[in-house]
Amino acid sequence: MEKFNFLLGHWDMEYRVPDSSFHEAVTGSGKATFKKALGDKFVVLDYVSFIEGQQGEAHGIFVRDDKTDIYRYWWFEEYGAFMQASCKFINDKTLAMNWHNSVLVQTFQQTGKDRVVLRMEQPESPGKFELILEVIFTRK
Repeated sequence: MEKFNFLLGHWDMEYRVPDSSFHEAVTGSGKATFKKALGDKFVVLDYVSFIEGQQGEAHGIFVRDDKTDIYRYWWFEEYGAFMQASCKFINDKTLAMNWHNSVLVQTFQQTGKDRVVLRMEQPESPGKFELILEVIFTRK
């Protein structure tokens, strides 16, 4: 789970939701913490967001699946939503995620010592993706 070290810590978040087929353009803010848990076998994410005056909370869990040699992710939102993703490190600074039962793809990419950019996209045409969410993480 050492590959997740670039995500560990406490973060301020800046949400940028562009106008897309999913949602009209909005911005927001939030706080997040990534930390290792249970003998460093898991990485957990806890966050609180504030978008359009609405507070949202979520919890995520990453683990390496030794049988398939890929990483798995479970996402839980306060109102009961639950999603799963399969994950792969493209390089030491980029984690790619494929959301199950969805066409959405997401990346966490380290763009500076204390900066990570999350991008969520959906395929639009061969080789082209529509950005539906961008979150800038700045380490506290």
